[in-house]
Amino acid sequence: MIREQSGDLLSADVEALVNAVNTVAVMGKGIALRFKQTYPEMFRAYARAARAGEVQIGAMHVWETCATTGPRFVINFPTKRHWRSPSRLDDVAAGLPALAESIKRHRISSIAIPALGCGHGGLDWHQVRPLIHQWLDPLSDTVDIRVYPPAES
Repeated sequence: MIREQSGDLLSADVEALVNAVNTVAVMGKGIALRFKQTYPEMFRAYARAARAGEVQIGAMHVWETCATTGPRFVINFPTKRHWRSPSRLDDVAAGLPALAESIKRHRISSIAIPALGCGHGGLDWHQVRPLIHQWLDPLSDTVDIRVYPPAES
């Protein structure tokens, strides 16, 4: 079962945190900025990968924290092509199979996911939510999946 949570995603007691990002190495607002401030090494790795053209719509940028406590992974999920552009529902849909695959590949047992593309990206949570369920419900028997809807939802 996928659980909807409220509160601070970055404080979730999970193995992996998902960060909504763009493909051009900018984390200047919203949850991405909080991730940048909390995990500066992750930001540097993401920025290098983005400048090299490795951060693409439909692919996850997975960063291992190497921490002894807290999350083991930050999964950067591209929801925007450029930080100035709005998110596109098709881009979120393109990334969800890759997120599901990353969860399986890294044997992630618990994960916290924001309302992908719904903050500064401008997408409607009522359109994004069913896509998340479509791709992640099949994993929810073995993975603790926590989704953080927008506050106004």
